[in-house]
Amino acid sequence: MKTFTVPALEQVDGASQTILTGVQKKLGKIPNLYATIGYSAPALKAMLDFEATLGGSNLFTAKEREAINLVVSQVNLCDYCLAAHTALAQMRGFSIAETIAIRKGDIADSRLNTIIRLAQSIAENKGKGEQSRIEAFFEAGFTEAAFIELIGLITARTFTNYVFASTGIPVDFPAAPALQ
Repeated sequence: MKTFTVPALEQVDGASQTILTGVQKKLGKIPNLYATIGYSAPALKAMLDFEATLGGSNLFTAKEREAINLVVSQVNLCDYCLAAHTALAQMRGFSIAETIAIRKGDIADSRLNTIIRLAQSIAENKGKGEQSRIEAFFEAGFTEAAFIELIGLITARTFTNYVFASTGIPVDFPAAPALQ
């Protein structure tokens, strides 16, 4: 079996080095997952641009986007993204108990619950969300634009989940609590 290693900055091409240096300035470190995606500068740039574009939208709040990241990463059993997004969710104001509830697909906030249940359904069913979850999303007042954006957010997280699943690189964030 191929063993993947996290490349050092000088082991990736110049375009990835430039991008990863920017990541390091912004985050204070280069996460192992980003460094690994940096084996391909186009993939790294595309992922970061896609996430930045979706993050600039006002259809979902930063907290809602983090909740989507958590529930999708739970569906895909991505220990790396669960660790990273649990830390980010706490920075956005979620408690550990709330991050666990989100990962289980059941949080008290009705708007957030509608979002995460649909995201969970779409991720579990390989893109085909359960009709009842889709209907509940629109009944809650969400638009077609929000629906498409939700799929985009799921897609972005699925990409990083799959990179981790296929490479098994070391997690460099504190582990997310196990679900009971």
